[in-house]
Amino acid sequence: MSAMSKEPVLLDAKNQILGRLASYVAKHALSGDNVIVLNAEKAVISGRRKNIVEEAKHRLETRTLANQTTAPVHQRRPDLYFRRVVRGMLPWKKAKGKAAFHKVMVYIGVPEEYSSKKSVKVPGADASKLGSPYITLEDLATEIWGTI
Repeated sequence: MSAMSKEPVLLDAKNQILGRLASYVAKHALSGDNVIVLNAEKAVISGRRKNIVEEAKHRLETRTLANQTTAPVHQRRPDLYFRRVVRGMLPWKKAKGKAAFHKVMVYIGVPEEYSSKKSVKVPGADASKLGSPYITLEDLATEIWGTI
Protein backbone atom coordinates (compact mmCIF):
# COMPACT_ATOMS: atom_id res chain seq x y z
CA MET A 1 0.00 0.00 0.00
CA SER A 2 2.71 2.43 -0.87
CA ALA A 3 2.09 5.86 -2.31
CA MET A 4 3.17 4.71 -5.77
CA SER A 5 1.04 1.56 -5.99
CA LYS A 6 -0.98 1.10 -9.18
CA GLU A 7 -3.67 -1.09 -7.60
CA PRO A 8 -6.33 0.75 -5.60
CA VAL A 9 -6.83 -0.08 -1.93
CA LEU A 10 -10.07 -2.11 -1.82
CA LEU A 11 -11.83 -1.96 1.56
CA ASP A 12 -14.97 -3.71 2.79
CA ALA A 13 -17.01 -1.56 5.20
CA LYS A 14 -19.20 -4.42 6.45
CA ASN A 15 -19.27 -4.32 10.28
CA GLN A 16 -16.57 -1.64 10.39
CA ILE A 17 -16.75 1.44 12.63
CA LEU A 18 -17.44 4.48 10.44
CA GLY A 19 -14.98 6.92 12.03
CA ARG A 20 -12.07 4.51 12.22
CA LEU A 21 -12.60 3.33 8.66
CA ALA A 22 -12.96 6.91 7.38
CA SER A 23 -9.72 8.01 9.05
CA TYR A 24 -7.92 5.04 7.48
CA VAL A 25 -9.36 5.99 4.07
CA ALA A 26 -8.38 9.66 4.50
CA LYS A 27 -4.82 8.73 5.49
CA HIS A 28 -4.33 6.51 2.44
CA ALA A 29 -5.93 9.04 0.10
CA LEU A 30 -3.57 11.75 1.39
CA SER A 31 -0.61 9.46 0.77
CA GLY A 32 -1.66 9.19 -2.89
CA ASP A 33 -3.49 5.85 -2.97
CA ASN A 34 -6.77 5.38 -4.80
CA VAL A 35 -9.20 4.00 -2.22
CA ILE A 36 -12.39 2.09 -3.01
CA VAL A 37 -14.87 1.36 -0.22
CA LEU A 38 -17.47 -1.37 -0.78
CA ASN A 39 -20.66 -2.07 1.22
CA ALA A 40 -20.77 1.46 2.66
CA GLU A 41 -24.32 0.92 3.89
CA LYS A 42 -23.08 -1.75 6.31
CA ALA A 43 -20.64 0.54 8.17
CA VAL A 44 -21.70 1.21 11.76
CA ILE A 45 -21.95 4.27 14.00
CA SER A 46 -21.62 3.54 17.71
CA GLY A 47 -24.18 4.89 20.12
CA ARG A 48 -27.85 4.54 20.90
CA ARG A 49 -30.08 4.46 17.84
CA LYS A 50 -32.42 7.17 19.14
CA ASN A 51 -29.58 9.64 19.80
CA ILE A 52 -27.90 9.09 16.42
CA VAL A 53 -31.16 9.49 14.48
CA GLU A 54 -32.09 12.57 16.53
CA GLU A 55 -28.74 14.25 15.80
CA ALA A 56 -29.00 13.44 12.10
CA LYS A 57 -32.51 14.85 11.85
CA HIS A 58 -31.42 17.98 13.75
CA ARG A 59 -28.51 18.40 11.31
CA LEU A 60 -30.98 18.24 8.40
CA GLU A 61 -32.74 21.32 9.77
CA THR A 62 -29.60 23.44 9.29
CA ARG A 63 -30.15 25.71 6.31
CA THR A 64 -29.75 29.26 5.06
CA LEU A 65 -32.28 31.88 4.08
CA ALA A 66 -29.77 33.50 1.74
CA ASN A 67 -28.32 32.21 -1.51
CA GLN A 68 -29.19 28.50 -1.81
CA THR A 69 -25.97 27.68 -3.65
CA THR A 70 -24.08 28.43 -0.45
CA ALA A 71 -26.47 26.41 1.71
CA PRO A 72 -25.11 23.32 3.47
CA VAL A 73 -25.63 20.02 1.68
CA HIS A 74 -26.90 17.23 3.91
CA GLN A 75 -26.22 13.77 2.58
CA ARG A 76 -28.85 11.10 3.11
CA ARG A 77 -27.51 8.18 1.06
CA PRO A 78 -25.04 5.92 2.89
CA ASP A 79 -22.32 6.18 0.22
CA LEU A 80 -22.50 9.98 0.08
CA TYR A 81 -22.73 10.19 3.88
CA PHE A 82 -19.54 8.13 4.13
CA ARG A 83 -17.75 10.36 1.58
CA ARG A 84 -18.78 13.41 3.60
CA VAL A 85 -17.29 11.89 6.76
CA VAL A 86 -14.03 11.26 4.89
CA ARG A 87 -14.06 14.81 3.52
CA GLY A 88 -14.28 16.11 7.09
CA MET A 89 -10.99 14.35 7.83
CA LEU A 90 -9.16 15.91 4.89
CA PRO A 91 -7.72 19.44 4.56
CA TRP A 92 -10.52 20.27 2.10
CA LYS A 93 -9.55 23.91 1.54
CA LYS A 94 -6.07 22.94 0.33
CA ALA A 95 -5.25 21.48 -3.06
CA LYS A 96 -3.84 18.27 -1.56
CA GLY A 97 -7.09 17.70 0.36
CA LYS A 98 -9.26 18.09 -2.73
CA ALA A 99 -6.94 15.84 -4.73
CA ALA A 100 -7.09 13.21 -1.99
CA PHE A 101 -10.89 13.42 -1.83
CA HIS A 102 -11.13 12.71 -5.55
CA LYS A 103 -9.14 9.52 -5.02
CA VAL A 104 -11.89 8.08 -2.81
CA MET A 105 -14.74 6.05 -4.33
CA VAL A 106 -17.54 4.69 -2.15
CA TYR A 107 -20.17 2.19 -3.28
CA ILE A 108 -23.37 0.74 -1.88
CA GLY A 109 -22.96 -3.02 -2.18
CA VAL A 110 -20.29 -4.53 -4.41
CA PRO A 111 -20.21 -3.45 -8.09
CA GLU A 112 -19.69 -6.23 -10.62
CA GLU A 113 -16.20 -5.03 -11.57
CA TYR A 114 -14.99 -5.52 -7.97
CA SER A 115 -16.87 -8.72 -7.12
CA SER A 116 -13.98 -10.97 -8.14
CA LYS A 117 -11.30 -8.88 -6.38
CA LYS A 118 -10.30 -9.42 -2.77
CA SER A 119 -11.21 -6.64 -0.36
CA VAL A 120 -9.61 -6.14 3.04
CA LYS A 121 -10.90 -5.13 6.45
CA VAL A 122 -9.26 -2.33 8.42
CA PRO A 123 -7.45 -3.65 11.48
CA GLY A 124 -8.85 -2.15 14.66
CA ALA A 125 -12.13 -0.98 13.12
CA ASP A 126 -14.20 -4.12 13.68
CA ALA A 127 -17.60 -3.43 15.27
CA SER A 128 -17.52 -6.70 17.23
CA LYS A 129 -15.22 -5.05 19.77
CA LEU A 130 -17.82 -2.37 20.56
CA GLY A 131 -19.35 -2.69 23.98
CA SER A 132 -22.10 -0.23 23.14
CA PRO A 133 -25.10 -0.40 20.82
CA TYR A 134 -24.69 0.76 17.23
CA ILE A 135 -26.63 1.53 14.06
CA THR A 136 -25.67 0.86 10.44
CA LEU A 137 -25.61 3.62 7.84
CA GLU A 138 -28.37 1.76 5.99
CA ASP A 139 -30.63 1.96 9.06
CA LEU A 140 -29.77 5.63 9.55
CA ALA A 141 -30.59 6.44 5.93
CA THR A 142 -33.90 4.60 6.26
CA GLU A 143 -34.75 6.55 9.41
CA ILE A 144 -33.93 10.03 8.06
CA TRP A 145 -34.95 9.58 4.44
CA GLY A 146 -37.34 6.67 4.30
CA THR A 147 -35.35 4.45 1.95
CA ILE A 148 -31.97 4.10 0.29
